[in-house]
Amino acid sequence: MDVKYVLAGLVFVVLLTATGFTVDPHGERDVESVSFDSTLTMGMTGVDVEEAEERNLSIPKAEVFFSQYEYVVGYYGIEAVATHLRGPRTTEQFGEPVGVLVTDYAGTDPALNENGFLIERNTLGGGWVSARNAAFVVDSRARTPGGPAIVPFGERTAAQSFADRYGGRVVDWATVQSRSAERTPPETQVTRITANRSEWADRQVDTTSRLRDRPVSVVVGEDAPTLAAAIERAPANTTVRLPTGSYEGNVTVDKPLTLSGGGADTHVRGDREGTVISVTAERVAVTDLRISGVGSTGARSFSDAEGGDWDQFVRLAYGRGDSAIRFINGTGSLVAGVDIDTRANGVLVRGGRGLVVRDSRIEGPPEWQDGFMGVLAMFDPVVVQNVTFEGGRDGVYTHRANGIVVRDSRMSGLRFGVHEMYTSGALIRNNTVRRASTGVIVMTRPRGNVLRGNDVRDSEAGLIVAGSASFVAENVVADNEVGLGMAAARSYVAHNVVVDNGIGIRADLLLPSLTVTENDIVANDEQAEAEMGPVRIWTADGRGNYWGRLPGVDADGDGSIDDSYRPTGAVDAALLTSEGSLTLRESPAVTLLRSVRDRLPGLRSSGVVDTAPLTEPTRPDVLARVNGSRP
Repeated sequence: MDVKYVLAGLVFVVLLTATGFTVDPHGERDVESVSFDSTLTMGMTGVDVEEAEERNLSIPKAEVFFSQYEYVVGYYGIEAVATHLRGPRTTEQFGEPVGVLVTDYAGTDPALNENGFLIERNTLGGGWVSARNAAFVVDSRARTPGGPAIVPFGERTAAQSFADRYGGRVVDWATVQSRSAERTPPETQVTRITANRSEWADRQVDTTSRLRDRPVSVVVGEDAPTLAAAIERAPANTTVRLPTGSYEGNVTVDKPLTLSGGGADTHVRGDREGTVISVTAERVAVTDLRISGVGSTGARSFSDAEGGDWDQFVRLAYGRGDSAIRFINGTGSLVAGVDIDTRANGVLVRGGRGLVVRDSRIEGPPEWQDGFMGVLAMFDPVVVQNVTFEGGRDGVYTHRANGIVVRDSRMSGLRFGVHEMYTSGALIRNNTVRRASTGVIVMTRPRGNVLRGNDVRDSEAGLIVAGSASFVAENVVADNEVGLGMAAARSYVAHNVVVDNGIGIRADLLLPSLTVTENDIVANDEQAEAEMGPVRIWTADGRGNYWGRLPGVDADGDGSIDDSYRPTGAVDAALLTSEGSLTLRESPAVTLLRSVRDRLPGLRSSGVVDTAPLTEPTRPDVLARVNGSRP
């Protein structure tokens, strides 16, 4: 058959199919709401949503129907939907919004409780209203666990009544959209968050280091026969000195003291039951000694955890486990120069803003199932700096520890190096992980986490990130089964070196909202994986990623190849390994189909497209060190 007839037929099919993706970009159409539970959600954190549900608080919501996205997107918070719709890449990834629905508080008798949280006194009323027909109360006293709330109404009179009672003013949808915050460039956000959390951590390290300077009041063995007796005798804000030797543990520190040893030859031993050193005061320091003899119970029974807050299981089960050192409300405390051998937890912190664990070593069982957490931080931000973790379950485990900083530490032979649960605003920086199930894993819908400059190798997965609006930058993931697993919507993935993994970057989220740019993704068995949902465009501001020495031309000299690259496509995936794939890729039929797909995102099948693949690596020196070459 003449090829011109084949091509003509292909053109006809392509053009006919493409008409299915043509929409009116200038207006919405009427849409029917769906169950919010069936939407793919964005907006507030998992902690905020859980708290609202637990306390019967109300969260204004939205549902958006997009022209090129088959799923309905749900938003917790009106500010969240307004901001996302103004995002620079939203239309590119999702298409135009053809319908926007918001919660209708008319008929629900909305009010504020004694703490200013929005509630509904009539849960049988309400429903949904088109955003273009709604009236919104802004700048009122209403708030949700996530912050100030914009409250929508289907009737302007109901909105005005709410504003008269609780303050604020009534505006339309266009005004709400114009008020949504201009998005700061992600690279600027990374720099700001890193600087903010680093400066905070530096201050905590400096402040707690002064606890080492307290005057010595009691020397164990000279002024008191036992460590317990010395603690009881010592005045507050002094030092109990432990010369080299062995001391019985299972003691409690209930006042601000410093316990200072002479290094690893100062040994505090527990009786293998319970916690060796329990701290129930602020500004307590434990320095320069060795601890062993910890009990074997990492988590207590949760039989008494019925009927409490939504996270009561974690608080009671994990927060009461055996530990080498356990802090309860240990604000401003310090653990430094401590060598811990534990069958359960190393350092457990149940409340302790600004507590610092540094320059220490925590060793757990070689089989992670037999151990528990190296550092377990709950409820407050702490600093973990220059700590070596060997074995055990997780190096650092967090629960609602917003703003925690984990930096310059080493983890090996465990399940997770860092395990974040319900924790936002964390900085995980310059850590090294080897031989783990996962180097760093972020779970449970947090936001604003920064994973920067970490190095994970020889593990099942390098970095796995869930939640939203997080930043994964300047990391090295090599020789893992999966390099990066991204399930964090609206997140920024840049300047990472992803080399020699089974899968380089895996998109684990149906929402195609990642910004993936200027990464070096080289020599992975599969460069990228995105099996579900629509196509993902991994290019931002004309800059794609470096995938190796791809064939192609950079005619304008802007540093990117003129043709797009589809690492998940059968043809493009073989470009670096099979000469025949280039011939097929440049055939007239494939060229035509590629051209139409580039212009009509709705025609693309699931997968990843880089519309401006880079001609040179972004971090050539790092790539050369990791990969041993510069492919």
